[in-house]
Amino acid sequence: MSDNAIKREFKADIVKLLDIITHSVYTNKEIFLRELVSNASDALEKLRFQMSRGDQVAAPDLPLEIRIATDKDNAVLTITDTGVGMSELELVENIGSIAHSGSEDFINALGEDKSKASSIIGRFGVGFYSVFMVARKVVLTTSPAAPGEQAWVWISDGLGGYELIPAEGEVERGTSIEIHLKDDAKEFAEPDVLKDVINRHSHFISFPILVDGERVNTVPAIWREPKSSVTAEQYKEFYTFLTHDDEAPLETIHMNVDAPVQFSSLVFVPAKAEDYMGFQKLERGLDLYVRRVLIAKDATELLPEYLRFCRGVVDTEDLPLNISRETLQQNAVLRRIAQAVTKEILSRLKKKAASDPDGYAAIWKEHCKIFKLGYSDYLNRDSVAELLRFDSSALDGPGRLTSLADYVSRAKEGQKTVYYVSGPSREAVELNPYLEMFTRKGVEVLYLYEPIDEFMLESLHTFKEFSFKSAEQAQASDLDPFEDVAPAANAPEPLTTEQSGGLDALLADMKKILGDKIKDVRRSTRLKSSPSCLVSAEGGSSQMQKIMRLMSKDESIPPKIMEVNPDHPLTRNLLEIHTADPADPFIEQATTQLYESALLLEGYLSDPHKMVGRINSILEQASGWYAGLKKKG
Repeated sequence: MSDNAIKREFKADIVKLLDIITHSVYTNKEIFLRELVSNASDALEKLRFQMSRGDQVAAPDLPLEIRIATDKDNAVLTITDTGVGMSELELVENIGSIAHSGSEDFINALGEDKSKASSIIGRFGVGFYSVFMVARKVVLTTSPAAPGEQAWVWISDGLGGYELIPAEGEVERGTSIEIHLKDDAKEFAEPDVLKDVINRHSHFISFPILVDGERVNTVPAIWREPKSSVTAEQYKEFYTFLTHDDEAPLETIHMNVDAPVQFSSLVFVPAKAEDYMGFQKLERGLDLYVRRVLIAKDATELLPEYLRFCRGVVDTEDLPLNISRETLQQNAVLRRIAQAVTKEILSRLKKKAASDPDGYAAIWKEHCKIFKLGYSDYLNRDSVAELLRFDSSALDGPGRLTSLADYVSRAKEGQKTVYYVSGPSREAVELNPYLEMFTRKGVEVLYLYEPIDEFMLESLHTFKEFSFKSAEQAQASDLDPFEDVAPAANAPEPLTTEQSGGLDALLADMKKILGDKIKDVRRSTRLKSSPSCLVSAEGGSSQMQKIMRLMSKDESIPPKIMEVNPDHPLTRNLLEIHTADPADPFIEQATTQLYESALLLEGYLSDPHKMVGRINSILEQASGWYAGLKKKG
């Protein structure tokens, strides 16, 4: 130790602070590197500002950079910057004094919960002290930027005090921190470990960061650049760096906002949805940076759940450096940023849908499962509704989709309802008997294939003064104002008064046969081609009831109303058989078959064995009858 060494004691609060950091933050030891690199970047920014205003500085041609050197054999790590450096007074004030370090506020913020220490380092300007998480000794050499100023060496073990020594000989402008690592922190003398930490936390610092002479931060923070100056190749390079996805994104959204909150953002829509075992991940958010320094990876607070298929970054000057998740959730600045980012993403998607329908269709195909959750976003409900897409009876086949706006534009004059029907596929939906009267009237019906779709439409309530209604709940009277556009099936002669009475008796016996499986059996006014259908007695569609029962773990089949088409040939045949002999066993056989066929179409029939046996029996009888006719013929 030099004879000129000046020994000083840390103030009591600094000693307390160092004890908290070194004994409470071991789970996040790598934060020290982020903090020291950030301090080095600040020193370089200050020097750049001084030079820009014409101040004289030592070694003006010295490159502005951060150099990190490792000595694995001796477990020493050295971090050097060529920034403004510090004088003796600045060393004492910035490192040894509570007034300038903000450590008193830091300690007060911790209260009794010292486990929060790692979460709020950086907020109070105490980041330098984090070095003692990994250091058994620190030797800091600094030379002020002003020409001719004395350089100083600061030495401490972080336990109680430090020593100041005038540096001998010529010292390069800036600050060099020589860190003698503890035994349990020797991994930080490994270049690959340092590069990994820098890439995750400090890659976008605006000055070169070199580890053992190799530059680490090669991808620039292009989100801070004007959109006009960034090329498509640069966007793609950044996206690949951020996501490790080699496929180009489907959309790139670049924002630079000055008011009401200043921030920059770069958001991408990936070409492929993340999918694991059939479940798309919802925990991703945007990476949150403050002045190019990462403080929260995948911050879900920056995106609503339904937009979390997006990847990207947000960088702001207005948010305190604080990675406490609880604080992020409560931060008003962050909420305003999230609202602005959400509105911009929705706006860009609407423009994409208008200018490039095929491009938007590709986005919808990949990410609609998550995007449909947007029905719960009341503030952006109209924008979300405009972006929804559906299959429809007006489309000529699978693969094509329609928007709600297109549906409304094709609606009948006087129509104020958007009709929909649910099913597992287009093929299944087109067999649905509820569609018959809509086909006859030429009224378009949306086809819904996902359980969430009905929740979504019911939550939206309306779209451009149109309400939403299940085709299952529509009555024939709802469509009476519209002329038929498709020829009706050849209907038999109307029932006579006697036949009508006989039909009532048949329907009453069918109700007795089905018992408590059914609420009622009645004539249908909606059916023209199908013999029967089941109608909910509780309101709401069958699909919605099924979902609600699954949520309540109710596996029973809900009692429904069976509607019978009085003009169908099968009904007329049953009427003739019943009139001749109400006790004919075929009445029970046919009634049960009609009921279970309807259950099958709605997905409620869990055991088809009895139905298959019944069908085989009916086929046996029918084939015998047909064979007899062939012989007679």
